[in-house]
Amino acid sequence: MKIVQQPEAYSQPIGHVIEILGNHDSPEMEIEIALRKFSLPYLFNEAIEKVAAKFPKKVLKKDLVKRKDLRHLPLVTIDGETARDFDDAVYCQLETENFRLYVAIADVSHYVREDDALDIEAFKRGNSVYFPRRVIPMLPEVLSNGLCSLNPGVDRLCMVCEMLIEPHGACLEYQFYPAVMHSHARFTYNEVAAILETGNKTPTVQHPELYPQIQALYKVYKALRKERKKRGAIDFDTVETQMIFNDQGKIAQIVPVKRNEAHYLIEECMLAANVCASDFLQRHQQPTLYRIHEGPVPEKLDALRNFLKEFGLQLGGGDRPGAKHYASTIAKIKTRPDFQLLQTVMLQSLQQALYQPENVGHFGLAYESYTHFTSPIRRYPDLLVHRAIKAVLNKSNYIPQTNWIELGKHCSMTERRADEATREVETWLKCFYMQDKIGKDFNGVISGVTAFGLFVSLDQIFVEGLVHISELPSDYFHFDNIKHLLIGERTRKIYRLGDKIQVKLARVDLDERKIDFLLSTTKITKQVTKR
Repeated sequence: MKIVQQPEAYSQPIGHVIEILGNHDSPEMEIEIALRKFSLPYLFNEAIEKVAAKFPKKVLKKDLVKRKDLRHLPLVTIDGETARDFDDAVYCQLETENFRLYVAIADVSHYVREDDALDIEAFKRGNSVYFPRRVIPMLPEVLSNGLCSLNPGVDRLCMVCEMLIEPHGACLEYQFYPAVMHSHARFTYNEVAAILETGNKTPTVQHPELYPQIQALYKVYKALRKERKKRGAIDFDTVETQMIFNDQGKIAQIVPVKRNEAHYLIEECMLAANVCASDFLQRHQQPTLYRIHEGPVPEKLDALRNFLKEFGLQLGGGDRPGAKHYASTIAKIKTRPDFQLLQTVMLQSLQQALYQPENVGHFGLAYESYTHFTSPIRRYPDLLVHRAIKAVLNKSNYIPQTNWIELGKHCSMTERRADEATREVETWLKCFYMQDKIGKDFNGVISGVTAFGLFVSLDQIFVEGLVHISELPSDYFHFDNIKHLLIGERTRKIYRLGDKIQVKLARVDLDERKIDFLLSTTKITKQVTKR
């Protein structure tokens, strides 16, 4: 709908219909709505399609000039079961006491050139957007799932970070160079986890000849984890979920996703390569976009200290605590029954990570310098970092068309935009899932406390809704934002973040994407379900 006349004192606004999407509850309609609501670019125009159609199906011989040939190395990809765009491949070999780790990343910058049609569109999008059951890619599929993707059994161009890692996880030396590789296998996280658990007795997993390579990767991962612990990086224990869909495209089940050793293995390899990229560009005084994460602001730090004091806890570090102080406190509270409450409040005290050209370090990961290098298929900042590294290798200086400050602001915005859009779609799907459960009781935990009520996250099904403060019985409740609780004026009844609670589903509003609960002892007097 486009507004053609604004409302006046005695008249409603006038508009005309510019697009009809379909029925409100049609499969993926929630995604179509989110794409337009958040102004997400989702169609590639004809000019881009023409450019994409000209790319070859495979790597050409002329593209191999001045590249190191790594096709003999048994590099492998390790990703989730549903992954289709493979940014990274890894290989590790033992050298006396040390490890030589290769992280090969898709060479997107070879195909997407500065300020061409593909680059302009990739900049607009900023990143790929991953909705449940659908991906809005940053690059056309011919690149994202084809020519750039490190698919098994085919030659691919890549940028390599080759590192020498000592037994305690420190990087002794590294180098970057363009190369050509040939992925020897595509493993999933679960397959690698099975190999690590059973050794060479895993008949359900293919490529047994590569099992020693997986074991070598595991050893370097354990070394990198030692270094992680030494520097004091924060490890928050959070639950990720996955939606299982039925044939109609609606949620059949919501299940927790358990990260295994293979997830952590790849994460540590990517972190190591990202740190080397940041150090490389900083040493050569080449401007870039750093991935920065600042520590808590004074107001939030004071609030956190006051909160922890209520539980007999302290956060070290004085006025400038570091990640190691957070990590130390989290380690102390791991076994406490109120662990989730304490961890949630600590997490909320931190600022969001973002992109900017000024390096102020990454607080959560405890790095003095950090950037994103490992996902250029799906993140524009990584593509910029690749161009900057290539410029240094060619003894030149990379100056992008847009200044670095604006690039950082834009990439941070597109990241937040994608997060908001995917969160909205997931919320709509959860509302649709809960429609037929009105009047049912659920166990849950208070996941948020505000002046207007309690947010409750249900056990087992991981759906969140609100108990409005007006529905709390027989008292006037005051909100304490320091202690994260509501307290009754007369009864002194307390509802605190992290408390277990039983609620009854009262209302589901699809249009507003809201779920309302009552306390289980409260009788439902009115039910409203909007369609």
